[in-house]
Amino acid sequence: MDPRVKDRLEAHLTNTGLRRTKQRETIVEAAFATDDHFNAEELLEKARKLDRTVSRATVYRTLQLLVDCDLLREVDLGRDQTYYDPNFLDKPQHNHLICLDCDRVVEFEDEHSAVLHDCITRRLGFQPQMKAMRIQAHCDEFAKTGQCKFKTEHDMALAR
Repeated sequence: MDPRVKDRLEAHLTNTGLRRTKQRETIVEAAFATDDHFNAEELLEKARKLDRTVSRATVYRTLQLLVDCDLLREVDLGRDQTYYDPNFLDKPQHNHLICLDCDRVVEFEDEHSAVLHDCITRRLGFQPQMKAMRIQAHCDEFAKTGQCKFKTEHDMALAR
């Protein structure tokens, strides 16, 4: 795990008077063991693989704690639930492309989109604080062939 995560979390716990607990540490370990986005239920499943005593309530409280101390970012992927992004410390300006056919999420960075965000917000009289872009699209592979290797992988994962 990135030492910046541990340092920032420790400072936040100290400043807020919260204590370190075994369950909280397990949840943090599970959250930052991947660069993939996840929702609360997925994090609960990952954490319970490390420690079966982790509770759902502790997962939800820890997620809010991690958002509050800027270690996780809530991301709207258009799926009617909150997802969390564990890798924005390394990639603070990344954007998301979401396939409407297979639900695959592709992160991307582009200097042109950063300039565009900046130009638009300044032209309209705002100072950008956080920028995010979400593009929903159909993948070319599915449009051409009617199948997508990612959809097959996604469907198999859901069946497990």
